[in-house]
Amino acid sequence: MNARQICALSLALLVSIAATSCVTNPNRAATQIESMLMAQDAAWNAGDMEGFMDGYWNSPDLTFCSGGTVTRGWEPTLTRYRTRYPTAESRGELTFSDLDIHVLSRKAAYVLGRWRLERDKPIAGLFTLVLRRQHGRWVIVHDHTSSDAP
Repeated sequence: MNARQICALSLALLVSIAATSCVTNPNRAATQIESMLMAQDAAWNAGDMEGFMDGYWNSPDLTFCSGGTVTRGWEPTLTRYRTRYPTAESRGELTFSDLDIHVLSRKAAYVLGRWRLERDKPIAGLFTLVLRRQHGRWVIVHDHTSSDAP
């Protein structure tokens, strides 16, 4: 092997190593995302709305779509939750299920899943979340939630 071939092979190896080090381990990222969602679930069920909102991007650029409306911003989203679910009875017990987590890159992912509120009149539906990894943790930057037909 001549010097040119060794140089080309070394460069190819360096590019390969750099490319793989830029991608987060998808299994680890999926586990982190699932843990964040389970923490949201636990906070909701404890009546801790701020703890539930900790999974969301604390930014005026957060978007939450549901019921034909778009809510923009962390504070307005928190207010929406507090208004719609002011009591333990209205909040019910939240469960997430059928989580389908897709890690797109080391800083982007999306999740498809189901939610259910167990209460006097249970409700359930689907959600799609877009997540971004920021400052070492995954946060929801966009949430589109729908309810099942009655």
